[in-house]
Amino acid sequence: MVEDDSRKARWERRAELPLAITSMLFLAAYAVWVLAPGLPGTGRPACLGVLFTAWGVFAVDYAVRWRLSGQGAGFVRTHALDTLVLFLPLLRPLRLVRAYQAVQRRTGRPRLPLYARVSVYAGLSAVLLGFTGALAVYQQEHTAPDASIRTFGDALWWTCATLATVGYGDLVPVTPLGRAVAVGMMMCGLALLGAVTGSFSSWLLQLFAREGGDDAKPPEH
Repeated sequence: MVEDDSRKARWERRAELPLAITSMLFLAAYAVWVLAPGLPGTGRPACLGVLFTAWGVFAVDYAVRWRLSGQGAGFVRTHALDTLVLFLPLLRPLRLVRAYQAVQRRTGRPRLPLYARVSVYAGLSAVLLGFTGALAVYQQEHTAPDASIRTFGDALWWTCATLATVGYGDLVPVTPLGRAVAVGMMMCGLALLGAVTGSFSSWLLQLFAREGGDDAKPPEH
């Protein structure tokens, strides 16, 4: 088991940046596929080829990590998020957040404090999720009858309001898949907001405790 864990860790380290690049290509191809429906020539088949090839790379990575883990069917239970992302590859661009952390380690730069890292990673995640969610919602909504989200700009505005948990209600998805994406965006928005708020609150408490000195200690009787 130790040998399997070591081989799995080596595989993940070596595959980190290639998978991040593949995620970027996947997101770019999906954006072109959605935003340029009238692409002439072999443009759209090329986008489909990139999408399916990237998904194949993700599936191979999942299969290799499953094999090297030595867990058998238990790998699926203990890596539920990875399994979900395999079947919902639109979430895969979040791999870029992990790639950012890997680059920070390899370049030997000083690691940011925990609170700053939480904010940076939450910000990167929000941008990637927002752009991907806007693409998915726009694809489903802009041709639907009675849809209020008609342009990609509308989709971006709706995504920002949803991730920020504001919910103005001026733009709403009307298709089943669009609403499913909306539910996922709401959950992600709450999670990201909670992570940043909790981290910031903890940082303030530690800051006040340090600055307070003896005043922060409980009175002696």
